[in-house]
Order: sequence, then C-alpha cells, then structure tokens
Amino acid sequence: MVNAGSETITGPDRMPGGSSSGYDLTIEQLAAEVRMSVRNIRNHHTRGLLPPPQVRARVGYYNSDHVARLRLILDLQADGFNLAAIERLLNGSDGLAERLLGLRNAVTAPFEPESPELITSEELANKFGEIDAKDIARVRKLKLLVPLGEDRFEVPSPALLRAAEQVTDLGISLHAALALVERVNRNCESISRAFTRLYLKELWEPFERAGQPDDRWDEVIDAVNSLRPLASEALLALFKQRMTTQLEDTFGKMIEHQAKRR
Repeated sequence: MVNAGSETITGPDRMPGGSSSGYDLTIEQLAAEVRMSVRNIRNHHTRGLLPPPQVRARVGYYNSDHVARLRLILDLQADGFNLAAIERLLNGSDGLAERLLGLRNAVTAPFEPESPELITSEELANKFGEIDAKDIARVRKLKLLVPLGEDRFEVPSPALLRAAEQVTDLGISLHAALALVERVNRNCESISRAFTRLYLKELWEPFERAGQPDDRWDEVIDAVNSLRPLASEALLALFKQRMTTQLEDTFGKMIEHQAKRR
C-alpha cells in the first residue's frame, strides 16, 4: 500500500529496493522492475537463461530471484559478454551462476535499507520555500528526489531529507547545503573507489590467480559483506577526528581574533 503525503511506502509484498517477496511480479511488472523489454525476457526464457515463473490461474509470476538473475545478465552484458558467453556462465554445471548471484547480491545490498517516502510539491515548498532552477537540477542529479508526476516525488533517503530540513532550520540556505552535499558526494565516490580497489587487489585478484577455487567462493563473497561496514566505521571514525580538529582550530582563531578586537 502507498499512502499519500510524506508517509512511508510500505506493504506486505514490497521488499527494500522495490522487489517483491514471494512470486508477485507479472512479466510486465518484472520488465518495469529491471528496465528490460518483455520481449527480451521471453528471449532469455527461450535460451534457458531465466528459470520459469510460477504459474497461477494461467498467469506467470516472478520473484526476487528472477530480478537478481536478470540484473546479473544486464551487468554481464555491460561488461562486454555476449548472450552465448552469458549462457555458458549461467548454465554451467559447477554452480557458477549461483556464486555470481551471491557476489552480486553482496555488492549491491544497501548498508541500511530505508523505506522511501512520498512528498508533494506543496510540502516541499513548506519545508524549504521556493527552490530555484539550479538547485532543482542539483536535487535531481544527486537523486535526493525522484519525480513521479502530478507534483509528487519519491524520497529515496528520508533521513537525508530530514537532515536538509534541519540544516535550513539553522539558518543555512538550501543552496549552500546542496553545494556541500555535491562536494561530499564527490569525496565519498573517491573513498568508495579506494576501498573497492583494496578489495580487488588484496582479495579478488589473488583468488583469480589461484583459479577461483570452489572452497574459497564463500570467503570472497563474505569479504564484501565484512568490508562494507568496516569501511563505513573507519570513515566515520576518521571524520570525527578531522571534524574535531577543524572545529578546534577554527574556533581558536575566532577567539584570538575577538581578543584582538577588544
């Protein structure tokens, strides 16, 4: 069920990220979920790349495993694999498909899933006042809001929206706050890339050189799950140290300046 206003989008059949639990997606809904045409999905069925749906009342229903399989196919295609090569990978008898799916799920799982919320243009205006065109472009680029039409927006991260509202309540302009978010976003991308390279160099590449032994697949998948919170904790700990130092230095200079004015 989706409630109006800024209430949380919830429902017994909805999973974080938009996928549905159980067998709840028709082929049209599956196509919309993974942004793939119905025709391509049927072609993947024909090639044996996608397991059959569960049929109820002559209608096929798909689940989150089908979503994950199709997204893996899209990822492999984006990496340059043709369908014949993908078919060999996914239909191999050594369980490689399941391992690739497990690795993909570990990589793409959100840190702390948030339930998206809906908000109207009127509610946004009440929170932030009139927003100029440049700031609207920034909001869309940063994916802070997703337009749904009819003056409604989806808020992927309600926590981030609340933080923006609290910042503006302090008297900081939304324009300045968004500029800072852009800069932080760029820095976070660089840091994320560094941790990813660390995983590739220290764990994945040695695993590949060893011939991807069967008994180490769980190890390299679990390492992704372990590295994500470790990276987050390390980043937060370092940020706290740097923020404290910056504030101490800045306010020390402010006090010194005030003393000279007297």
